[in-house]
Amino acid sequence: MILKVVNKSSNPLPKYESEQAAGMDLRCNISEPIILQPLERRLIPTGLYIQLPIGYEAQIRPRSGLALKRGLTVLNTPGTIDSDYRGEVGVILINLSGEEQTIEPGERVCQMVIARHEHAEIECVEVLDQTERGEGGFGHSGRK
Repeated sequence: MILKVVNKSSNPLPKYESEQAAGMDLRCNISEPIILQPLERRLIPTGLYIQLPIGYEAQIRPRSGLALKRGLTVLNTPGTIDSDYRGEVGVILINLSGEEQTIEPGERVCQMVIARHEHAEIECVEVLDQTERGEGGFGHSGRK
């Protein structure tokens, strides 16, 4: 599939960092550092505008290194970009650490995964088919 991208930043285009990577890193498009206080969230611009084929979405996900080392994550993870959206790709970052975190211009702030999706036809029924699991959820299978 082809992902059409308009890049209004001075950053390089997103790319896969390894041959088998599922996501490509996105960089922030800011002119000066942004300081995020503990529990503060901000919409971070990327300068990227994308056009996805119908039947695809772009998922915006945290970078594991930023989450582990600095407590920075994507608040609405995964964020979904629909194929009919033409605005700038923005990233809602939150600082879950106990100290302020500085985001530098051009820093890689998230990853983007392109995924197929289906539209479901909704059918209203009175009862669902039974399964062995049934209504068990939220820890129903135990801890070990």
